Amino acid sequence: MDWYREHVLDAGRSGALWLLVAFVVTYAATRWVTTSIRRRAARAEETGDARGRRTPIQDVHIGGVHVHHQVWGILLVLLSGMLVIRFDPDTPLLEVASVVFGAGAALALDEFALWLHLEDVYWSEQGRKSIDAVMVAGVVVLVVMVGTSPIGIDPSVEDVWWAVVFSLTLHLTLVVVTALKGKVVTAMIGLPSPFFSFVGSIRLAQPDSFWARRFYRDRPAKLERAQARMDRVLARRERLRDVLSGGRPGRS
Repeated sequence: MDWYREHVLDAGRSGALWLLVAFVVTYAATRWVTTSIRRRAARAEETGDARGRRTPIQDVHIGGVHVHHQVWGILLVLLSGMLVIRFDPDTPLLEVASVVFGAGAALALDEFALWLHLEDVYWSEQGRKSIDAVMVAGVVVLVVMVGTSPIGIDPSVEDVWWAVVFSLTLHLTLVVVTALKGKVVTAMIGLPSPFFSFVGSIRLAQPDSFWARRFYRDRPAKLERAQARMDRVLARRERLRDVLSGGRPGRS
């Protein structure tokens, strides 16, 4: 308890911590529920037993309309945001609002692909964009919770203004380079955490990025290495997507 108070509560990280916990737990529970519904429906179709569809866990319909879980997520995000803005709560109500917000964000982002395509593509290949959105959101919340300083220097200390300017300029340069290399997500995460922008700036660029077109044009060997690395990254991403989504599209 002393560790929690010192490193989380007193450091102002409790809200972000509980948001992250609620986000992860809600996402895992949501994927378990949707996968269970899909598998039971598939078994009912195979056996011709319509009763197999009637289970305590099933899709929600109101007035004959399937209400996607993103709707409940958006409502939770709006409710928690409105309450925080209006009442500016302190512990423990702040943590409660954070849990509500995290749960709502997970429900909403789990159907991010529906926002993008304006149709139900949850179990299609396009629906796997939701997995990417969830992964990015999770990493961003984690970075915010850690609360690393972009420059690592206290600007209130006298006679260090030049160091602040230099450090900030260097940091923003690394962020821009990372973005030009086609690593936009890494660049975004690198804004609050210099480590990510540094790593992104020194690694190979994505083969279709501005950086690769400009600097790898006359270096076919480097472009080939960039393409090979990108293929490996995409393969790992697909495996992670499989783990987080409950299987490849089309599988029961």
